[in-house]
Amino acid sequence: MEALDNLLNRVSAPRLLDPAPTAAQREVLFQAAMRAPDHGQLQPWRFLTVEGAAREQLGQLLAEAVRHQGGEVTQAALDKAHAMPLRAPLVVVVVARLQEHFKVPKSEQLLAAGCAAHGILLAAHAQGIGAVWRTGELSYSRHVAKGLGLGDDEEVIAFLYLGTPQNELRAAPKVDLAQFVSAWSA
Repeated sequence: MEALDNLLNRVSAPRLLDPAPTAAQREVLFQAAMRAPDHGQLQPWRFLTVEGAAREQLGQLLAEAVRHQGGEVTQAALDKAHAMPLRAPLVVVVVARLQEHFKVPKSEQLLAAGCAAHGILLAAHAQGIGAVWRTGELSYSRHVAKGLGLGDDEEVIAFLYLGTPQNELRAAPKVDLAQFVSAWSA
C-alpha cells in the first residue's frame, strides 16, 4: 500500500475476528510504533499484548474496576466490561511512560506515546489488519493500571484491538479542510 493512500484512507474496524496478526506482522506494527516523533529520544511508551486466555483475565480486571468505581453496579455493566477484550483476537495496551526531563515536558511525552499508537494503527491498515483504538473510563482506572503492572509514572492511553475485519471497511469520510485550516496573520 502506498504511504499516502494509507494515511488518507485508514479507518477503524470495530468488528474483528481471528486470526490475529502473525509474528511477522506484529514485528512491523511495533517497528512502526518506534518511528514516532520523540523529542529527546526518551521512548516514553511500552506495549502489552493480550491474547488467548489472557483476554478473559483482562476482562475480569476490567469488571473488578467497575466494581471499584463505587455506586450501584449492574450485572449488565459487569458483563460489558468483562466482554470488552473479547472483541478482537489481539489487544495491544499502549502505555505512556512519563518521566521527569529537563527539556521534554510530560505533555510532549504523552503526545509521542499517542503517535506510537497511531503508528501501530497505520502499520496495521497497510498490512490489511483491522484495528480500532479504544479508551473509555476504565482506561484511566488506577485499579486497571495496577492490575496491568504499571508503575506510578505510567498510564494506559489506548487499548488497540487488532484482528481480521469482520466486514468490509467503510470508506474514509471526506472532510472540508477549510473548517480546520486557515492562514495566520499578525
